[in-house]
Amino acid sequence: MEIDFLEYKVRNGDTLKSIASRLGMTGEELKLFHNAHCEKLNTIWFENLNEVRSILVPLDFKTEKQKEEERKNILPLSQLSEDFFAKTYTISEAIEGPFEASVNIDYTIELNVHKDKYKNLYILAYSQKDFKSNGNPPDDKMGGLSIACMKSIMPIEFTLSDFGKINGFVNHKKIIKAFADQRKEIEDFYIGEVSQKYLDLFEMNIADEKFFLQQFQSTLLFQTLFPKMDWFHKKASWKESFHFLQNSFPVQCDMIMEQKEEDHDLVLTVLKGQVMESCSSQEIMRGIRLQESHTAIASGNIIVEYTTHKKNKNLLQVKSSISLNHEEELIHHHKITITQG
Repeated sequence: MEIDFLEYKVRNGDTLKSIASRLGMTGEELKLFHNAHCEKLNTIWFENLNEVRSILVPLDFKTEKQKEEERKNILPLSQLSEDFFAKTYTISEAIEGPFEASVNIDYTIELNVHKDKYKNLYILAYSQKDFKSNGNPPDDKMGGLSIACMKSIMPIEFTLSDFGKINGFVNHKKIIKAFADQRKEIEDFYIGEVSQKYLDLFEMNIADEKFFLQQFQSTLLFQTLFPKMDWFHKKASWKESFHFLQNSFPVQCDMIMEQKEEDHDLVLTVLKGQVMESCSSQEIMRGIRLQESHTAIASGNIIVEYTTHKKNKNLLQVKSSISLNHEEELIHHHKITITQG
């Protein structure tokens, strides 16, 4: 057992306050420390130390202010930095529910974050590749077409605030032009009426800037990978809104946060939230709020675990899961693991 205190021999004129001041403590803090480590018969109750022969003092006492400073020094900064993200992450997603077949998706994403000093904002270049569904590359026509369409507009550039929030596209017109330039080549490979309709729909969707941005913002990937940086520094519970389904509306949750040091180099930050908004699971699944009163309020929870490096303060891994229930029955579960590659 590690000894974190020593026995101090009390001298004439010593008081709790005088001894404590030399240690950077208050008298009350010293009394509580001694009483927590001593035998019951040696408990101290008063400021004066009459008839007290010795007192247990800590070897490495830290005030609450010092502890808070140490905590800040091992956590990511409260504002975004270029070094927070790695260049490459591998992604593994699993989606299941009673109304849908279970799906496992694996892929790789590449990120490039830098600050535009002239515009005073961060630029994120995002691309994805190497898709596998249930362990295999997509071999169906529509899956291949979907990947080809997204690949044609990669990398996509987003703007981020100093606090990590994705605000919009750097150049939305550039995205539209990139697809237009490559559409003919995609059409030559994916022939047929169904493919033509999909290409028309994809072109229409990316032309709607607000809708296309929400398609990214409402994914579990983006909500997990791009946290608000102040999440790492929360001390009390707070409210946060999350999309439980892509393209549905955000649902407000009551959040709590806890942290622990995994080893000498890593810190684990765990966020836990429960749905507290008055809406039904059917509304969330449909993505439409109704005016009528709800007989069955949706219940659900979200858990996000961030592993960061104490010294480099960069993001090493994230695990998150979202569960949505209807009358205590699970109707949607989505989990994702993001690992620095």
